[in-house]
Formats: sequence, C-alpha cells, structure tokens
Amino acid sequence: MNNDPKLLVVAPVSVRWGDMDAFGHVNNSVFATYLEEARLRWFATIEGGWYDASAAPVVAAQSFNFRQPIEWPADIQIELFVNRMGNSSMTIGHRIVDSQDATRIHCDGSITMVWIDTRSGRPVPLPQALRDAVADATRA
Repeated sequence: MNNDPKLLVVAPVSVRWGDMDAFGHVNNSVFATYLEEARLRWFATIEGGWYDASAAPVVAAQSFNFRQPIEWPADIQIELFVNRMGNSSMTIGHRIVDSQDATRIHCDGSITMVWIDTRSGRPVPLPQALRDAVADATRA
C-alpha cells in the first residue's frame, strides 16, 4: 500500500544567484520564500476563492528540517501536501527536492495556516472552496 501523501502542487523553481549566501548555498530564509511561492501557485488554482475582504490566511507556525544544501545553479521542486485540516486551520506539509531526483531532499517540514476575520483577527472557518480543492487533490 502506498502511504505517500497526495500532492496539492509541485512547483518548479530555478535557484537564482541572489538566493545564495556567503557560504555558497541557498540562504535558509529563502526556503520560506520558495514555500510561499508554491502555496500561492496552489491557491491560484482554487476555484471559488481562498480569501476575501473579510477572511484571509495567516501563518501561525512553520518548521523546516534542512537536509542538504542547495547550491547554484539548481532546479528544484517544491511539493506541498495536506497534513491536517481543522475547522479554521490547515497544516501543509512540504518537501523541497532536486527536480531531476526527487529522492534528493533538501528540506522538509510543515506550515500551519489559520484563516482569520481580517477585522477582528479571530479565527473563522476554512473557505469551502479550499476544502473542496483539498478533497479533489486527495481523491486523485
């Protein structure tokens, strides 16, 4: 039986020279930018919207397990999958892998996002369009 998570999106990224730090590899802070880009690419595919003027997601927590450095030049893939769906939050798992060899993992971890009322800052239920998109991805 295959226990691999169902992917929400696989986002290709070409590493830029400016992503590098003084040690010749991608700076750890850039990993968060890569993940943000992948999430936004997935969100952009959701029909019916994932936010509006009254409710939007915020990052509540994120974790990174740095496995192997990424050196320039490189083409990588960001894989996103759902670890957990709650009432007002979801935890998205991630892996950053080499685009030619997905067994070469540069980073893995997760990010928890909470949908909040933009006026009060209080949690609100996840948008139905988001739930539907996750259900579609996990059925595939």
